[in-house]
Amino acid sequence: MAMAKTRKWVKPATPPNSEINVTPLVDVVLVLLIIFMVVTPLLEKDIEVRIPETEDVPVEQMPQDNNQLIVKLDANGTYSINTDPVTPEEYVNKLKRMLAAKTKEDRIVFFVADDKANYGKLVAAFDGAKQAGAFVLGMATEDIPAAPAGDPGAAPAGDPAPAPAP
Repeated sequence: MAMAKTRKWVKPATPPNSEINVTPLVDVVLVLLIIFMVVTPLLEKDIEVRIPETEDVPVEQMPQDNNQLIVKLDANGTYSINTDPVTPEEYVNKLKRMLAAKTKEDRIVFFVADDKANYGKLVAAFDGAKQAGAFVLGMATEDIPAAPAGDPGAAPAGDPAPAPAP
């Protein structure tokens, strides 16, 4: 005798639920809200930068000091002190000898850097000047020209002085 196979269907006690479960959605939205509340104040913070003030000094008031120390940094990273090329190894010692003859308040070093110069080398020049004993470091925004040779008040060769601007 063959046994007849019968299929049994189990009828669920409740019909299928087709509604969206909003509890996980609310949890995710609340977590995102907390994250945005924490991050938003951080986005409003600005970085404060102190920018040096510039002033236009009339030519007749500009000091005509022939003993200025001007360090130039070329685009290829070459240092020069008052138009005299210096190797990075000699830089601190030569600057130290030049600053030793001055009083502490007169130990002022001006820096002129090419726009394409390496920023790290400029910072190294600042550090070297401080190691050499510089009291004040100045940054020139324009190249400081040497006085023309024909002027009676011209600086000696190698010591550039600010020339009157036309």
